[in-house]
Amino acid sequence: MFDSHSHLQMPVFAGDLPAVLERARRDGLEGAVVIGMDPPSSKQAVDLANRHGIYATAGVHPHDASCLDTDALQALREMAREPRVVGIGETGLDFYRNLSPPAAQRRAFREQLALADEVDLPVVIHSRQANEDTFAILRQWASGKPHGAAPLGVLHCFAGDAELAAQYARLGFMLSFAGNVTYPNARRLQAVAAGVALESLLVETDCPFLPPQSHRGRRSEPVYLRETIEFIAGLRGVDAGAIAAATTANAKRLYRLEDKTEAA
Repeated sequence: MFDSHSHLQMPVFAGDLPAVLERARRDGLEGAVVIGMDPPSSKQAVDLANRHGIYATAGVHPHDASCLDTDALQALREMAREPRVVGIGETGLDFYRNLSPPAAQRRAFREQLALADEVDLPVVIHSRQANEDTFAILRQWASGKPHGAAPLGVLHCFAGDAELAAQYARLGFMLSFAGNVTYPNARRLQAVAAGVALESLLVETDCPFLPPQSHRGRRSEPVYLRETIEFIAGLRGVDAGAIAAATTANAKRLYRLEDKTEAA
């Protein structure tokens, strides 16, 4: 299993992170990526990845887009060159909360896409109630890139419909599903997870958020990834081991971990 999107640097894990990782590893976790949300949390993610033998990204969440000034962008650039940093993000658009103005979100999004090009890393995308704008920006960004090369990035905690999922897959993006796919009212999301091409499928915890159904109300953590995998396997009518193996391979391909063997 591979947790493609986590926030293990958050304070809620400060007291027992080694135990959290050990539980997950005993249950078959091969790897995890700790996702940055602003320069300080990105630095924490890098430090944590170095200490625990996992991976990190560096980025600014759309909630904090207004903070992405020249100094912050340079800090991300420097972190992006760390051996265990495997992506830029999470970046994107969030028009549900609008904690940064939409114009600032679009600017920060485009600047981080340009940074991803500069440092040659995939992007981790957050999109909430912004499907049209997010897709338009990513389609333009992807238009000049060679078709069929390495994945361009991932739509984390994907919340669109099957048509949008297919459009993203054609552009070269992966789609990641978290514990909310297991919720009884998530029928549309379940239909997407059942039908998305296996080579485009990832799983994540987004921990400490979005625990799967049997753990709702608790802090999510990487060991819960198995429930999400088993649920998606049931939707697709296949063995859970096949989904675990495929999503692990997909995460390694997205994050180019074959190029990170020296860092491991």
